[in-house]
Amino acid sequence: MYTRTVPSHRPADRLCLCSCPGQQYTQKRCVSPDVVCSATPTCRRLGNFRLRAESQSASSIGGKAPPPEAVLKPPGTDVEQISVVMKFGGSSVADAARMLEVADIICSFPEHRPCVVLSAMGKTTNLLLQAGNDALSTDPQDIHALAPLRAIQEGHRQAATTIQADDRTLKQVERLLAELQQLLVGISIMQELTLRAQDSLVSFGERLSTRLFAALLNNKGVAAKQYDAFDMGVTTTDVFGAADVLYERTLPAVHAALTLAPAGQPHVPVVTGFLGRGVNTGAITTLGRGGSDLTATVIAAALGVAEAQVWKDVDGVLTSDPRIVTSARPVPLLTYEEATELAFFGATVLHPLAMQPALQSDALAVRVMNSYNRHAPGTLIARQRDMSNATMTSIVLKSGVTLMDVVSTRMLGQFGFLATVFNVFRDNQISVDVVATSEISISLTLDPSKVWTRGLIDEELDALVTAFEGIARCSYQRGMSIISLICNIQRTSLILERVFRVLGREGINVKMMSQGASKTNISLIVDESQGRHAVQCLHSEFFDAQC
Repeated sequence: MYTRTVPSHRPADRLCLCSCPGQQYTQKRCVSPDVVCSATPTCRRLGNFRLRAESQSASSIGGKAPPPEAVLKPPGTDVEQISVVMKFGGSSVADAARMLEVADIICSFPEHRPCVVLSAMGKTTNLLLQAGNDALSTDPQDIHALAPLRAIQEGHRQAATTIQADDRTLKQVERLLAELQQLLVGISIMQELTLRAQDSLVSFGERLSTRLFAALLNNKGVAAKQYDAFDMGVTTTDVFGAADVLYERTLPAVHAALTLAPAGQPHVPVVTGFLGRGVNTGAITTLGRGGSDLTATVIAAALGVAEAQVWKDVDGVLTSDPRIVTSARPVPLLTYEEATELAFFGATVLHPLAMQPALQSDALAVRVMNSYNRHAPGTLIARQRDMSNATMTSIVLKSGVTLMDVVSTRMLGQFGFLATVFNVFRDNQISVDVVATSEISISLTLDPSKVWTRGLIDEELDALVTAFEGIARCSYQRGMSIISLICNIQRTSLILERVFRVLGREGINVKMMSQGASKTNISLIVDESQGRHAVQCLHSEFFDAQC
């Protein structure tokens, strides 16, 4: 159990959340702060994780790192094997000071032996991509002067100096920086940046950050060892830029790599997120942006631990995007299905596929935490929760969407229309987000990440319309937004009545609606110009106190 104090006008009222994986998730208001949880031993163990953190890490609230000269106490000295996986994003390890704060966080839980998964430092991935693009228009002899490359070199060298990295780590960092420059020279000479080369390029961020962080831990008295995920057994398809994890190969390999042998030296594994190795090519692959979340849950599933923690720079998954809705608040509990829908339809807190390993596990829970505010209880994501009092969970907006209408030109009742339509999308390698169908027509939205990234929006859409000639009449509208209502579908009538009352009052017209097979999501398509306002009004209706 963990507790979160509610606003001060009710000082004795606390929110109690049972957080036991595999059990029914419950939420209740208590009038006493001394409520005893009646959950299982597993629940108590996870609950102790949160309570111990609050009692032991009070000195580090607000991002204040311990003194640089401080020696940290190794976590989990009485634990034989890894008991939790903790993933930290780029902003959490943006520089040496933030790395020191992360080291303090992982050492704040002495009852757990962690495995740490890291993203690249700060904006390193963006700088690497920029360097690759700049290399295409730069002479090979001038690559060393590229501004993004120099920023990467200076940032990591400064971090290595600040953490007082050992000679071995310094040599590794310099070797990787030299290899990075050589790769950029190759891109300049070949005048081509393939997806395979791009995956190799962006891998340097995680390879550098993990080596520096492992050196920091060792320097602070915490035995640590760096692991490259692609050498540890994370095996993927050869789809560069968005590879899929091959679980039947990966899980046993990762388990073998990270399970401590009886005579082994205990240490904190520090693993590169985001990366794998192609099953046929043997080349470095990436799991897509944000793929470090998936790395963490894959490792957690392989080791059979009870919880994977994803440490971000926000207080968990929120009821909406705080850039759109200033009153957005953390959601304490989510199911795997709710979290997956949120990730696919616009929430950026978790990688869309991060829930896959959890869905295959009977006991794994995922918790989203804030490395800048470790007191925050975060969001717990598990297989099920009590939905008896739930109505709306979160409202997310996905902009830049294209709405397409496909109407059959064949006679009514002819079979095979749907198969023919989706074969066209398959042949054009275009992904579909939301679908609504009738016997002779289909309305759907196109995933902007599949159409927009190649910079050929109009050409691709016109080619798609041409591909339907002789099959159907096809038209499209750009500039649409998807509003996804992550909600309790058992209350659809009540929810839609309130939704359309609000949208009607605000003069917002819904172009398309889909509930589909999802039991957690209702999708509405509106003009992009009205999307933000619609989300703000709906959030006010379902979440604000006056409603």
